[in-house]
Parts: sequence; C-alpha cells; structure tokens
Amino acid sequence: MLLLVGLGNPGAEYAGNRHNIGFMVVDEIARRHGFGPWRKRFHGRSAEGTVAGDKVLALEPLTYMNLSGQAAAAALAFHKLAPERMVVFHDEIDLAPGKVRVKKGGGAGGHNGLRSLDQHLGPEYWRVRLGVGHPGHRDLVHDYVLHDFAKADGAWLALLIEACASAFPLLVEGHPEKFASRVALLTQPPKPEPTPG
Repeated sequence: MLLLVGLGNPGAEYAGNRHNIGFMVVDEIARRHGFGPWRKRFHGRSAEGTVAGDKVLALEPLTYMNLSGQAAAAALAFHKLAPERMVVFHDEIDLAPGKVRVKKGGGAGGHNGLRSLDQHLGPEYWRVRLGVGHPGHRDLVHDYVLHDFAKADGAWLALLIEACASAFPLLVEGHPEKFASRVALLTQPPKPEPTPG
C-alpha cells in the first residue's frame, strides 16, 4: 500500500491558492483513477483506490498546512506503513512554474507542511515538488503562496495537474525518474509548425 498525500489548506477561500496545488493534483489523481468516495478520517479527508495493481490511500490533511504531519502520521500508523511508503505532492517556489522534481528525503526548505511532516515522521519520504515560481523576494513569499494562481497560469497549471495524474502509475510502480520524465514530456509546450521555406 502507498500513502498519497497532497498538501494544502482546507476551506473554499484557499482552494485556488498556489499553496494548494498539492490538493489539486491529488484530487485529479483520485478522480482519474476511480478512487472510492472521500471520507473524513486521519485528521483529513481520504479516499482509496487501486493504481498499477497496488492499493493507494489518498489523504488531504484538514489540519492547515503547518500541522500536516499529524494527519500523515495517523494514516501511516493505522496502516502500519513506513514513511518510505508515502509520496507527498506540494508547492515549490524554488522551481519554475510547471516544473516537477521528485526526490526522497531532504530538507523542508522553509515549507511549513514539509516541516511538520519531518517533525512527525523524519525526512525519509518521497516528495514531488511542483513548481509555482518565486515572487522575487523572500518577504513576499507568504502572501504569494496564499494567493490564487493568476488567470495567466491556467494553461500550464491544468496541463501539469493532468500530467501528474496520468503519469502517477509510474510512481506507484517505483519509477520516480520515469514519472518525472513523463510529466516533463506531457507538459512541454507544443513545437511551432515549420513554416514552408
């Protein structure tokens, strides 16, 4: 079994925030792969499904970002899973919009959701970093991530969410590099048509 965690803040007022891209991706993965109904448990909302022959529990903590570790720890403990069996999707300001990086372990990099997960579980879980871009100065970061995506972001954002959901089976099968490559391929802008010379 794999625990799939999306990071975000609960409530309609946060739904379109850059900080909530983790929720957006996990929602689409659950929808695309036909997960069962969402229900309240583990200090969050969860849904179960089967992807690439493996059982997957999707979890979106409802504790607010800086307490995300409570929900993940409760789900891992209940299912007797090691942190290595957890994949976390989260926003990353140090990546260009639409870019994706996957790695196991590492630091929190100032991300309150990751900091909470690290405190409860240690760092040895998988992170899928979803680039949302940087506002240019660290003093602007807090407001930037708690604001909705701009209308201009709509096209790449939809493409990224769709690509992550489509390529997700590769993560379940234990191929993080192939997952990252597939997402990069699916989110490439279309090549311009050659003009007849």
